[in-house]
Amino acid sequence: MSRVTGTLVLAGTPIGDIADAPPRLATELQSADIVAAEDTRRLRGLTRALGIHTTGRVVSYFEGNESARTPELVEALVGGARVLLVTDAGMPSVSDPGYRLVAAAVEQDIKVTAVPGPSAVLTALALSGLPVDRFCFEGFLPRKAGERLGRLREVADERRTLVYFEAPHRLDDTLAAMAEVFGAERRAAVCRELTKTYEEVKRGPLGELAEWAKDGVRGEITVVVEGAPETGPAELDAEELVRRVRVREEAGERRKEAIAAVAAEAGLPKREVFDAVVAAKNADASGPGKGKGLT
Repeated sequence: MSRVTGTLVLAGTPIGDIADAPPRLATELQSADIVAAEDTRRLRGLTRALGIHTTGRVVSYFEGNESARTPELVEALVGGARVLLVTDAGMPSVSDPGYRLVAAAVEQDIKVTAVPGPSAVLTALALSGLPVDRFCFEGFLPRKAGERLGRLREVADERRTLVYFEAPHRLDDTLAAMAEVFGAERRAAVCRELTKTYEEVKRGPLGELAEWAKDGVRGEITVVVEGAPETGPAELDAEELVRRVRVREEAGERRKEAIAAVAAEAGLPKREVFDAVVAAKNADASGPGKGKGLT
């Protein structure tokens, strides 16, 4: 006889406009045995706006208690409960609580399903005006400047469109770091307050966006950045070859491996890239820009 277990339901919630709530959301909120919410106060506001009441038990499930509460919810699921997981906005698990619970449920062969809903990632990507055929979501960047630069350097040559979340008070520093690593002319879009009253999409080169953000930006922020250009050997000058080697070195590669990788990308002999690196090193050691290049 097969074991009967409950179902874990991941429910998308509006990222701004309450009218975007998926029709099934109200039904699931009313019928779930347990509603696990990132913020129970936000949940009450959501149910009020939808004109409904939850009948099941409501528990908090946020970053601070996610590890401790997951076993309790899994036990309820094993016992046959229908558990609904909602976060403050968007889909659970996408830079929000949920991954641990999903992984634990899968481990116990518990059914996991979803109520699809709004996504800031896809909404910003669609509005950005940048290529959408291939993209990758990078979530939030580290808060510390050095770690943030390191993370950006890891994807400096990524050709897919990049999507990030960012806090408004860190946006100017993040855009400046992106301009430094990706190049000031790389196209990007800053999407704020999506689907809300003061929705705004600011498009332009990273350098210009970094200057714009210095005056301060409010609201929920999603940043979309154009992928690295598919340049050929003839388009890569010595300065660009050196930049690519530096990016790889700062990401942890040894210089020999970095030179070999850049040469392979550019379709050039390793000696040509090596010579460019040596020339840059000599120029840094003797010129006014000493210390800014390879050492």
